[in-house]
Amino acid sequence: MSVFSSHWNSQGEQAQARRAATLERIAAWRALEARAADASARAKPQFDKRGQLLPRERVALLLDPGAPWLPLCTLAGYLQDRRDPAKSVPGGGMLAGIGFIEGVRCMVVASDSGIEAGAIQERGLDKILRVQEIALQNRLPFIHLVESAGANLMRYRVEGFVHGGSLFRNLARHSAAGLPVVTVQHGSGTAGGAYMPGLSDIVIMVRGRSRAFLAGPPLLKAATGEIATEEELGGAEMHTGVSGLGEYLAENDRQALGMARAVIRGFSESNRPVALDTSARAAMNSEALEPHFGADDLLGLMPPHHREPVDMREVMARIVDGSDLLEFKPLYGAPTLCVQARIGGHRVGIISNNGPIDVAGANKATHFIQWMCQLGHPIVYLQNTTGYMVGKDSEQGGMIKHGSKMIQAVTNATVPQLTIQCGASFGAGNYGMCGRGYAPRFLFSWPGAKTAVMGGEQAARTMQIVTEAGLARKGLTPDPAESQAQYEQIVAMFEAQADAFYTSGLLLDDGVIDPRDTRAVLRFCLDTIAEGAAREVRPMQFGVARM
Repeated sequence: MSVFSSHWNSQGEQAQARRAATLERIAAWRALEARAADASARAKPQFDKRGQLLPRERVALLLDPGAPWLPLCTLAGYLQDRRDPAKSVPGGGMLAGIGFIEGVRCMVVASDSGIEAGAIQERGLDKILRVQEIALQNRLPFIHLVESAGANLMRYRVEGFVHGGSLFRNLARHSAAGLPVVTVQHGSGTAGGAYMPGLSDIVIMVRGRSRAFLAGPPLLKAATGEIATEEELGGAEMHTGVSGLGEYLAENDRQALGMARAVIRGFSESNRPVALDTSARAAMNSEALEPHFGADDLLGLMPPHHREPVDMREVMARIVDGSDLLEFKPLYGAPTLCVQARIGGHRVGIISNNGPIDVAGANKATHFIQWMCQLGHPIVYLQNTTGYMVGKDSEQGGMIKHGSKMIQAVTNATVPQLTIQCGASFGAGNYGMCGRGYAPRFLFSWPGAKTAVMGGEQAARTMQIVTEAGLARKGLTPDPAESQAQYEQIVAMFEAQADAFYTSGLLLDDGVIDPRDTRAVLRFCLDTIAEGAAREVRPMQFGVARM
């Protein structure tokens, strides 16, 4: 390997203009996250009156102080409720992330019961299914802080009810895989929500606050005419003393979270992050030299409109150990970059783009992916591509078949793959660079990233040409005003949907990240993957059944 020699002037006028645009996007993203936190915090008077902690307070008390925390899918649902963008509250009605509890790396999910009483939102369901998938893939214990009004019947959709069954199926799979599922029932869990504690290995309930029943008093009366109190049907004392649904009875939220920490403290050593060999960890840390260039430079590298060229080696040099890069076939398929490096001591292959993926680039990437699989090194994709090369020469050169080989290699890779959408992610380039449809272990977006089948102007001009050709066949001439209006409408539609905040709202990534945090996020994810692979689990035919 050799230390990269940077030619980027981070103090230049171009870099400073890009930096300002990126900081503006970061501020907008942080404001959206703050909007969700503020909306939840407005319920504090009611929570205080009930002697409860707010959801974010619960998560903070559960986690080890000062330990790393990787929030996931914080923009889930943004703009998906068809509200005014200024009023759309992201988050999907829940908090989720990977953090440490008593030294154990865990997936933590908490109902954001300060918003709509924690009712499960449409994208909230997608969010919990995604983080369950991450937890299963990476062998993480699943810790659930539940206080939810269940499905919002005013927004009932039958597909949400049907797909919601996957949530409970995943809990059963998790337990059967030998990965503990622990639930703290802070409040209500009705109907399907009652199966959250029902499918957990350990359940902690709070006296006077926890509720779990298949039918609450109103539904019970409507269905059978029977009249019963909430405590009789599903209170914490009943479930810990009569039904056996709960193992532990706490007096308040704070004590319940302390009990959860005690339960997790009792996990076997095989479920702890020290599962990585100590000597191997020490060797990795000794080799994890900081990059020679500051992470702050990443703010000014990526142009906001993706029409200006970017040397993605400059990005790599600011996220890999010691800025050491070993470039694979540097003279062949040059616009496609394939590099070996280390991140946090982990050996990785990195694939990125300095332009469209041409025939040579697709072949190079295919070779490199197979080489990384042979070595057993995870692959990191830094997306910045307008797609596969088009044109007569490209088509005659076999772009389709060579691009397909690359997609086959991505699909069938035997090593973990991680994706960062840094800039453009257009056309089949999204596929060949391991977009969401190719199930990378983790996928994050920079605030200025764009995802689309093509650029808005390309799409609009394409439709103009098609429309003009259709009118010409009929002997008609297009109206310039109508043509321009159509053009602007298509551009606006594509630009709105390509925006990173919109795509993140659709759960097309695992969250937006600050470019400066890219190295830390990748290192955290690579640690998570390595620990999961090393963790000893004891799978069973079935999950732990409630007794």
